[in-house]
Amino acid sequence: MRLLVGDIGGTKTALGVAKTDGDTVTLTQPLRYPSTAFDSLEDIVRRYYEDTGTSCHFAAFAVAGPVKNRCCETTNLPWLLNADVLEEKLRLSGVYLLNDLEAVAWGVGALWPHDLAVLHSGDPHAVGNACVVAAGTGLGQAGLYWDGIRHHPFATEGGHADFAPTTELEFALLSHLHSRFGRVSWERVVSGMGIADLYEFMLVHQRTTTPPWLQLAIAEGGDTAAAVAQAAAAVRCPVCVDTMQLFLRLYGREVGNVALKQMALGGVFLGGGIALKNLEMLRNGAFLEGFFDKGRMTPLMQQMPVRVILQPHTPLLGAARFVAAQ
Repeated sequence: MRLLVGDIGGTKTALGVAKTDGDTVTLTQPLRYPSTAFDSLEDIVRRYYEDTGTSCHFAAFAVAGPVKNRCCETTNLPWLLNADVLEEKLRLSGVYLLNDLEAVAWGVGALWPHDLAVLHSGDPHAVGNACVVAAGTGLGQAGLYWDGIRHHPFATEGGHADFAPTTELEFALLSHLHSRFGRVSWERVVSGMGIADLYEFMLVHQRTTTPPWLQLAIAEGGDTAAAVAQAAAAVRCPVCVDTMQLFLRLYGREVGNVALKQMALGGVFLGGGIALKNLEMLRNGAFLEGFFDKGRMTPLMQQMPVRVILQPHTPLLGAARFVAAQ
Protein backbone atom coordinates (compact mmCIF):
# COMPACT_ATOMS: atom_id res chain seq x y z
CA MET A 1 0.00 0.00 0.00
CA ARG A 2 1.13 3.56 -0.77
CA LEU A 3 -0.16 6.23 1.58
CA LEU A 4 0.43 9.73 2.91
CA VAL A 5 1.72 9.62 6.50
CA GLY A 6 1.99 12.49 8.93
CA ASP A 7 3.17 13.36 12.43
CA ILE A 8 1.13 16.32 13.72
CA GLY A 9 2.86 18.01 16.65
CA GLY A 10 2.43 21.29 18.48
CA THR A 11 5.64 22.66 16.97
CA LYS A 12 6.26 20.74 13.74
CA THR A 13 4.21 18.68 11.31
CA ALA A 14 6.10 16.05 9.32
CA LEU A 15 4.67 14.46 6.18
CA GLY A 16 5.94 11.76 3.84
CA VAL A 17 4.85 9.02 1.46
CA ALA A 18 5.11 5.45 2.76
CA LYS A 19 4.98 2.15 0.95
CA THR A 20 4.33 -0.93 3.04
CA ASP A 21 5.10 -4.57 2.35
CA GLY A 22 4.18 -6.50 5.46
CA ASP A 23 6.22 -5.03 8.31
CA THR A 24 8.66 -3.36 5.91
CA VAL A 25 8.12 0.36 5.36
CA THR A 26 9.82 2.52 2.73
CA LEU A 27 9.50 6.26 3.36
CA THR A 28 10.08 8.87 0.63
CA GLN A 29 9.80 12.66 0.30
CA PRO A 30 9.72 13.50 4.04
CA LEU A 31 9.23 17.21 4.73
CA ARG A 32 8.58 19.24 7.89
CA TYR A 33 6.43 22.33 8.34
CA PRO A 34 5.88 24.71 11.30
CA SER A 35 2.46 23.73 12.59
CA THR A 36 1.46 27.16 13.88
CA ALA A 37 2.19 28.78 10.49
CA PHE A 38 -0.92 27.08 9.08
CA ASP A 39 -4.60 27.35 9.97
CA SER A 40 -5.32 23.65 9.51
CA LEU A 41 -3.86 20.26 8.68
CA GLU A 42 -5.60 20.45 5.30
CA ASP A 43 -3.55 23.55 4.45
CA ILE A 44 -0.30 21.74 5.32
CA VAL A 45 -1.23 18.72 3.20
CA ARG A 46 -2.07 20.94 0.24
CA ARG A 47 1.29 22.70 0.61
CA TYR A 48 3.02 19.31 0.77
CA TYR A 49 1.31 18.24 -2.47
CA GLU A 50 2.47 21.47 -4.11
CA ASP A 51 6.05 21.05 -2.83
CA THR A 52 6.41 17.41 -3.85
CA GLY A 53 4.10 17.09 -6.85
CA THR A 54 2.62 13.94 -5.36
CA SER A 55 -0.77 12.84 -4.07
CA CYS A 56 -2.22 9.76 -2.37
CA HIS A 57 -5.58 8.05 -2.00
CA PHE A 58 -5.07 7.03 1.64
CA ALA A 59 -3.53 8.79 4.65
CA ALA A 60 -2.59 8.05 8.26
CA PHE A 61 -1.89 10.89 10.68
CA ALA A 62 -0.21 10.54 14.06
CA VAL A 63 -1.67 13.28 16.25
CA ALA A 64 -0.55 14.74 19.58
CA GLY A 65 -3.76 14.18 21.51
CA PRO A 66 -6.37 11.54 22.36
CA VAL A 67 -8.13 9.99 19.35
CA LYS A 68 -11.76 8.92 19.80
CA ASN A 69 -14.41 8.05 17.20
CA ARG A 70 -12.08 9.08 14.35
CA CYS A 71 -11.65 12.55 15.86
CA CYS A 72 -8.94 14.34 17.82
CA GLU A 73 -8.77 17.78 19.42
CA THR A 74 -5.03 18.40 19.34
CA THR A 75 -3.47 19.06 22.74
CA ASN A 76 -1.05 21.85 21.79
CA LEU A 77 -2.75 23.20 18.65
CA PRO A 78 -6.21 24.80 18.23
CA TRP A 79 -7.28 22.15 15.71
CA LEU A 80 -10.13 19.65 15.72
CA LEU A 81 -9.26 16.80 13.36
CA ASN A 82 -12.05 14.65 11.97
CA ALA A 83 -11.11 11.76 9.68
CA ASP A 84 -14.40 11.97 7.77
CA VAL A 85 -13.95 15.70 7.14
CA LEU A 86 -10.33 15.19 6.07
CA GLU A 87 -11.43 12.54 3.59
CA GLU A 88 -13.93 14.96 2.07
CA LYS A 89 -11.75 18.09 1.98
CA LEU A 90 -8.61 16.32 0.73
CA ARG A 91 -10.51 13.93 -1.58
CA LEU A 92 -9.00 10.87 0.09
CA SER A 93 -10.48 7.38 -0.04
CA GLY A 94 -9.53 6.68 3.56
CA VAL A 95 -8.00 8.53 6.53
CA TYR A 96 -6.69 6.96 9.75
CA LEU A 97 -5.98 8.94 12.93
CA LEU A 98 -3.90 7.59 15.80
CA ASN A 99 -2.17 9.06 18.80
CA ASP A 100 1.37 10.21 18.02
CA LEU A 101 3.00 8.10 20.73
CA GLU A 102 1.00 5.08 19.67
CA ALA A 103 2.50 5.70 16.22
CA VAL A 104 6.00 5.80 17.75
CA ALA A 105 5.24 2.50 19.50
CA TRP A 106 4.19 0.99 16.16
CA GLY A 107 7.36 2.41 14.62
CA VAL A 108 9.66 0.72 17.14
CA GLY A 109 9.17 -2.54 15.24
CA ALA A 110 10.57 -0.90 12.08
CA LEU A 111 13.81 0.31 13.68
CA TRP A 112 17.30 -1.09 13.12
CA PRO A 113 20.02 -1.29 15.80
CA HIS A 114 21.69 1.86 14.41
CA ASP A 115 18.40 3.73 14.97
CA LEU A 116 18.79 3.37 18.74
CA ALA A 117 21.27 4.68 21.32
CA VAL A 118 21.65 2.54 24.46
CA LEU A 119 21.49 4.36 27.78
CA HIS A 120 21.25 1.16 29.85
CA SER A 121 21.65 -2.33 28.44
CA GLY A 122 19.53 -4.07 31.10
CA ASP A 123 18.99 -7.82 30.90
CA PRO A 124 19.66 -8.90 27.30
CA HIS A 125 17.42 -11.96 27.77
CA ALA A 126 14.43 -10.12 29.26
CA VAL A 127 11.18 -10.17 27.27
CA GLY A 128 7.79 -8.66 27.98
CA ASN A 129 5.88 -5.43 27.74
CA ALA A 130 7.61 -2.27 26.56
CA CYS A 131 6.88 1.44 26.75
CA VAL A 132 7.63 4.66 24.90
CA VAL A 133 8.00 8.09 26.53
CA ALA A 134 8.75 11.24 24.56
CA ALA A 135 9.43 14.72 25.94
CA GLY A 136 9.12 17.46 23.34
CA THR A 137 6.54 20.21 23.11
CA GLY A 138 4.52 18.01 25.47
CA LEU A 139 5.07 14.68 27.21
CA GLY A 140 3.76 11.67 25.27
CA GLN A 141 3.50 8.12 26.55
CA ALA A 142 2.43 4.79 25.07
CA GLY A 143 2.65 1.09 25.88
CA LEU A 144 3.37 -2.12 23.99
CA TYR A 145 1.60 -5.15 25.43
CA TRP A 146 3.51 -8.43 24.92
CA ASP A 147 1.22 -11.40 24.19
CA GLY A 148 4.03 -13.96 24.17
CA ILE A 149 4.60 -13.63 20.41
CA ARG A 150 4.49 -9.97 19.50
CA HIS A 151 3.88 -6.48 20.87
CA HIS A 152 0.55 -4.66 20.62
CA PRO A 153 0.95 -0.84 20.84
CA PHE A 154 -1.65 1.22 22.68
CA ALA A 155 -2.06 4.92 23.42
CA THR A 156 -2.16 6.61 26.82
CA GLU A 157 -2.38 10.18 28.09
CA GLY A 158 -0.16 9.45 31.08
CA GLY A 159 1.85 12.64 30.64
CA HIS A 160 -1.13 14.54 32.03
CA ALA A 161 -1.12 12.59 35.32
CA ASP A 162 -0.38 14.53 38.52
CA PHE A 163 3.22 15.54 39.21
CA ALA A 164 4.48 14.05 42.50
CA PRO A 165 7.46 15.66 44.33
CA THR A 166 9.83 13.60 46.50
CA THR A 167 12.39 16.12 47.79
CA GLU A 168 12.24 19.53 49.51
CA LEU A 169 13.36 21.18 46.26
CA GLU A 170 10.61 19.42 44.31
CA PHE A 171 7.98 20.36 46.90
CA ALA A 172 9.11 23.98 46.51
CA LEU A 173 8.81 23.54 42.73
CA LEU A 174 5.27 22.17 43.08
CA SER A 175 4.28 25.09 45.29
CA HIS A 176 5.75 27.56 42.78
CA LEU A 177 3.99 26.00 39.80
CA HIS A 178 0.70 25.53 41.66
CA SER A 179 0.62 29.23 42.47
CA ARG A 180 0.91 29.97 38.74
CA PHE A 181 -1.10 27.22 37.07
CA GLY A 182 -3.20 25.44 39.67
CA ARG A 183 -3.03 21.72 38.89
CA VAL A 184 0.49 20.55 37.93
CA SER A 185 0.96 17.57 35.62
CA TRP A 186 4.12 15.71 34.68
CA GLU A 187 3.95 17.41 31.28
CA ARG A 188 4.25 20.75 33.07
CA VAL A 189 7.76 19.83 34.28
CA VAL A 190 9.00 17.22 31.77
CA SER A 191 8.71 18.89 28.35
CA GLY A 192 10.02 21.90 26.48
CA MET A 193 7.74 24.19 28.47
CA GLY A 194 8.87 22.24 31.54
CA ILE A 195 12.49 23.28 31.07
CA ALA A 196 11.37 26.91 30.84
CA ASP A 197 9.21 26.49 33.97
CA LEU A 198 12.06 24.85 35.88
CA TYR A 199 14.49 27.59 34.86
CA GLU A 200 12.10 30.30 36.06
CA PHE A 201 11.69 28.42 39.35
CA MET A 202 15.46 28.05 39.82
CA LEU A 203 15.92 31.80 39.32
CA VAL A 204 13.41 32.48 42.09
CA HIS A 205 14.72 29.70 44.33
CA GLN A 206 18.35 30.84 44.00
CA ARG A 207 17.40 34.52 44.14
CA THR A 208 19.20 35.45 40.98
CA THR A 209 18.47 36.78 37.49
CA THR A 210 19.15 35.80 33.89
CA PRO A 211 22.59 37.03 32.72
CA PRO A 212 22.48 39.51 29.81
CA TRP A 213 24.15 37.14 27.32
CA LEU A 214 21.50 34.49 28.02
CA GLN A 215 18.69 37.05 27.76
CA LEU A 216 20.04 37.87 24.29
CA ALA A 217 20.24 34.18 23.30
CA ILE A 218 16.64 33.62 24.43
CA ALA A 219 15.43 36.73 22.59
CA GLU A 220 17.24 35.81 19.38
CA GLY A 221 16.17 32.17 19.35
CA GLY A 222 12.73 32.59 20.87
CA ASP A 223 13.16 29.30 22.75
CA THR A 224 13.99 29.46 26.46
CA ALA A 225 14.32 25.69 26.79
CA ALA A 226 16.85 25.40 23.96
CA ALA A 227 18.92 28.32 25.24
CA VAL A 228 18.98 26.94 28.79
CA ALA A 229 19.93 23.44 27.60
CA GLN A 230 22.73 24.80 25.40
CA ALA A 231 24.10 26.96 28.23
CA ALA A 232 24.03 23.95 30.56
CA ALA A 233 25.83 21.74 28.04
CA ALA A 234 28.55 24.38 27.72
CA VAL A 235 28.69 24.72 31.56
CA ARG A 236 28.37 28.45 31.01
CA CYS A 237 25.52 29.17 33.43
CA PRO A 238 25.30 27.54 36.91
CA VAL A 239 21.54 28.09 37.13
CA CYS A 240 21.08 26.43 33.73
CA VAL A 241 23.19 23.48 34.85
CA ASP A 242 21.06 23.10 37.98
CA THR A 243 17.90 23.45 35.89
CA MET A 244 18.90 20.69 33.48
CA GLN A 245 20.06 18.38 36.27
CA LEU A 246 16.66 18.77 37.93
CA PHE A 247 14.90 18.28 34.60
CA LEU A 248 16.86 15.13 33.76
CA ARG A 249 16.23 13.61 37.18
CA LEU A 250 12.49 14.33 36.90
CA TYR A 251 12.45 12.96 33.35
CA GLY A 252 14.12 9.77 34.59
CA ARG A 253 11.70 9.52 37.50
CA GLU A 254 8.63 9.76 35.30
CA VAL A 255 10.03 7.38 32.67
CA GLY A 256 10.69 4.98 35.54
CA ASN A 257 7.10 5.41 36.75
CA VAL A 258 5.78 4.49 33.31
CA ALA A 259 8.16 1.53 32.98
CA LEU A 260 7.21 0.26 36.44
CA LYS A 261 3.48 0.49 35.72
CA GLN A 262 3.89 -1.25 32.37
CA MET A 263 6.38 -3.83 33.76
CA ALA A 264 8.48 -2.91 30.73
CA LEU A 265 11.05 -5.70 30.77
CA GLY A 266 10.84 -5.72 26.97
CA GLY A 267 12.41 -2.28 26.80
CA VAL A 268 12.00 1.42 27.48
CA PHE A 269 12.22 3.71 24.44
CA LEU A 270 12.74 7.47 24.63
CA GLY A 271 11.42 9.53 21.74
CA GLY A 272 10.98 13.24 21.20
CA GLY A 273 13.33 16.05 20.33
CA ILE A 274 14.65 16.72 23.84
CA ALA A 275 16.29 13.29 24.13
CA LEU A 276 17.87 13.63 20.68
CA LYS A 277 19.25 17.11 21.36
CA ASN A 278 20.55 16.29 24.86
CA LEU A 279 21.83 12.74 24.41
CA GLU A 280 25.15 13.33 26.19
CA MET A 281 23.42 14.85 29.21
CA LEU A 282 21.09 11.85 29.34
CA ARG A 283 24.15 9.61 29.60
CA ASN A 284 25.65 11.56 32.50
CA GLY A 285 23.92 10.33 35.61
CA ALA A 286 20.85 12.32 36.64
CA PHE A 287 18.39 10.69 34.23
CA LEU A 288 19.30 7.10 35.12
CA GLU A 289 19.51 7.98 38.82
CA GLY A 290 15.91 9.16 38.59
CA PHE A 291 14.90 6.13 36.53
CA PHE A 292 16.37 3.59 38.99
CA ASP A 293 15.14 5.41 42.13
CA LYS A 294 12.26 3.06 42.92
CA GLY A 295 13.17 1.71 46.36
CA ARG A 296 12.66 -2.05 46.59
CA MET A 297 11.90 -2.15 42.85
CA THR A 298 15.35 -0.80 41.87
CA PRO A 299 16.69 -4.30 40.96
CA LEU A 300 13.67 -4.77 38.67
CA MET A 301 14.30 -1.39 37.02
CA GLN A 302 17.92 -2.36 36.38
CA GLN A 303 16.75 -5.30 34.25
CA MET A 304 14.95 -3.00 31.80
CA PRO A 305 16.87 -1.91 28.68
CA VAL A 306 16.65 1.85 28.10
CA ARG A 307 17.23 3.22 24.59
CA VAL A 308 16.88 6.56 22.81
CA ILE A 309 15.20 6.54 19.40
CA LEU A 310 17.52 8.26 16.93
CA GLN A 311 15.32 7.81 13.84
CA PRO A 312 13.34 11.08 13.50
CA HIS A 313 10.78 9.52 11.15
CA THR A 314 9.67 6.81 13.60
CA PRO A 315 6.09 8.19 13.92
CA LEU A 316 5.73 8.15 10.12
CA LEU A 317 6.97 4.58 9.92
CA GLY A 318 4.64 3.65 12.76
CA ALA A 319 1.61 5.26 11.13
CA ALA A 320 2.24 3.15 8.03
CA ARG A 321 2.66 -0.05 10.08
CA PHE A 322 -0.57 0.75 11.94
CA VAL A 323 -2.51 0.91 8.68
CA ALA A 324 -0.87 -2.26 7.36
CA ALA A 325 -2.03 -4.11 10.50
CA GLN A 326 -5.68 -3.15 10.07
